[in-house]
Amino acid sequence: MGSDWANWLGPAEWAAVRLSIRVSLWATLASLPPGILAAYALARWTFPGKQLLNAVVHLPLILPPVVTGYLLLVVLGRRGYVGQVLDDWFGIVLSFRWTGAAVAAAVMAFPLMVRAIRLAVEAVDPKIEEAASTLGASKPWVFLTVTLPLILPGVIAGAILAFAKAIGEFGATITFVSNIPGQTQTIPSAIHAFLQVPGGQEAASRLVIIAIVIATAALILSEVIARRVARVVAGT
Repeated sequence: MGSDWANWLGPAEWAAVRLSIRVSLWATLASLPPGILAAYALARWTFPGKQLLNAVVHLPLILPPVVTGYLLLVVLGRRGYVGQVLDDWFGIVLSFRWTGAAVAAAVMAFPLMVRAIRLAVEAVDPKIEEAASTLGASKPWVFLTVTLPLILPGVIAGAILAFAKAIGEFGATITFVSNIPGQTQTIPSAIHAFLQVPGGQEAASRLVIIAIVIATAALILSEVIARRVARVVAGT
């Protein structure tokens, strides 16, 4: 039975699945700290350029993914404004690498993560934070000990939603890092490639099933974990 399951996907399909999970995990982990910061800033702070930050954060939701990928190529490509500096000074190349796929996935998933966390922050009564501050706690300590535990369900939900979004990212990824088997070919890219060749529909169908299963499992897991954490926080 195990052997049948292992043989259900071919080597190229397994490579795409493994790479997609790797890319999505790194995209989620890398975007989580700035996602929490951006969500908290948009929910709590008043500062010049707040609306601009809000627009920039949500821009990937409304731009065509190919446009986002092209902008990443212009900025972070090997001869891009930032990419050339990273290459010349640090030897870091993102374009046409799996790390670039993680960057593209993180950019596309970032708005969903920020929105989920922002809603959680806005649900916390600011008076609770103010009460902790009046007792002498610094703002970072208040955030770590009061705010963060209260918004943890939203943080977890946002992270898992971002992971699910990253798994399905295609347009920005293929524009920024191309579709190189074993290197940058994720599940959506592999599906696209299989559909371009005769007889590839069966392999594409198997990957579609894998993508649906992973995304559905992530959504269910997000809901279950968020509810359990909320109960624990409420119990404290």
